[in-house]
Amino acid sequence: MNYNVLGRSALKVSEIAFGCMSLENDFDTAEQLIRKAYDQGINFFDTADLYDKGLNEELVGTAIKPIRDKIILSTKVGNQWRKDGSGWDWNPRKDYILKAVDKSLKRLQTDYIDLYQLHGGTIQDPIDETIEAFELLKEKGKIRAYGISSIRPNVIREWTKRSNLDSVMMQYSLLDRRPEEAMLDHLKNSKVSVITRGTLAKGLLVDKKAKSYLNYTEEQVQSLSTLLHKLKDPVGVNIGFVLAHPVVSSAVIGIRTHDQLMEILAAEPKNISAENLEKLRSVLPANTYQDHR
Repeated sequence: MNYNVLGRSALKVSEIAFGCMSLENDFDTAEQLIRKAYDQGINFFDTADLYDKGLNEELVGTAIKPIRDKIILSTKVGNQWRKDGSGWDWNPRKDYILKAVDKSLKRLQTDYIDLYQLHGGTIQDPIDETIEAFELLKEKGKIRAYGISSIRPNVIREWTKRSNLDSVMMQYSLLDRRPEEAMLDHLKNSKVSVITRGTLAKGLLVDKKAKSYLNYTEEQVQSLSTLLHKLKDPVGVNIGFVLAHPVVSSAVIGIRTHDQLMEILAAEPKNISAENLEKLRSVLPANTYQDHR
């Protein structure tokens, strides 16, 4: 397992991160999977207060308790559940974040969060106010670093301009190359790391039947999938593709079962050659962002 520094922080994260959102609501299974992942070199675990109304944080908190000081823990904030449980509303206000973090800390059974991320964001947000909340939490020692989870170029530019964020989590894969147009280089120049999500494109390039995805047709997805399987190790190739850009520090992969974990651990993302990378890039034209530019 390789490890990369996240932005300008002191956090060193495994190039493969354990996406905890996929975990089933079973404490024993969650603990077994997380401990197995840690034993095999994964030190970066990602959750959010939104997932299962906080239960996911409780699962993770219990599982990591014996190894808390040895791992990098990430969670997210900004989506506020309604009291009647009918859904959630977007809330990036400072006062909400300062209260929400304490609830996350309690559920996670820890007194600090390594990476605290805004779980979304719009250009209409009170961005400076949100940044103030994160900076205050850093001063108090409740978080070690902060970032945002966003695919919106206009939002990302404002955050890199106004804040000291260390990371941006964004969707990036062989079927979603929108970040390549401008965001990856912009973030690299800003010394902000990228954490990828959706790296396996919902499994369409691994083991799922081809279907349309974003602006690509079913036939186009199938053509890329065919090439990937000729290269063997489709999981490793998918992960290797996103990690090939130097700004990407880690790829978050959702893991639910023991078999999925073993498949991820067996992947060899560094084995993809420059020649094969170019072949993969040439199969489909890169897509670009159409909104929030």
